[in-house]
Amino acid sequence: MRVLVACEYSGIVRDAFVARGHQAVSCDLLKTDRPNWKYDHSGVRTNYPERGCHYKGDVRDILDDRWDLMIAHPPCTHLAVSGARWWKDKLVEQAEALDFVRLLLDAPIEKIALENPISKISTAIRKPDQIIQPWQFGHGETKATCLWLKNLPLLTPTKIVDGREARVHKMSPGPDRWKHRSTTLQGIADAMAAQWG
Repeated sequence: MRVLVACEYSGIVRDAFVARGHQAVSCDLLKTDRPNWKYDHSGVRTNYPERGCHYKGDVRDILDDRWDLMIAHPPCTHLAVSGARWWKDKLVEQAEALDFVRLLLDAPIEKIALENPISKISTAIRKPDQIIQPWQFGHGETKATCLWLKNLPLLTPTKIVDGREARVHKMSPGPDRWKHRSTTLQGIADAMAAQWG
């Protein structure tokens, strides 16, 4: 299966699919956090020579490359309800973010999963098909994550655990806070690869 993981620099979801034998490409404007994977510095998209690699560039450049599945993680900066008090000052940015979400959901790909926290997407586009929590997939914490699905089943919890700490919410301010808050947890990535791959 050819899998595109849109807006992912960490490579966690990509690598979960690669571990199950799929060809998976992560794509982000940032270079990947896992430097052992090659990524294309030139922007050329003629082929992806390895089972897993990273395309550093705009996902719009490769949306038409005959993918079987896309898992998209669009930026939530202007969409998440946790920042609702600033929405009145971000009308243009929010409209652009919603247009990007629509573009991803309407991509010419048979199977699509789009994930985001509880956000404006629910009222501006449509309600999510599912809301999952890390504690359902082996991580003792809370972080409601919405999934908008096209031709995919709901994710089935794989390992319900106790703890349920709001780690992401309590994270200290710092230059990499946004990265840590947006990284997909391994248990969720493994469930996606096992159940959707």
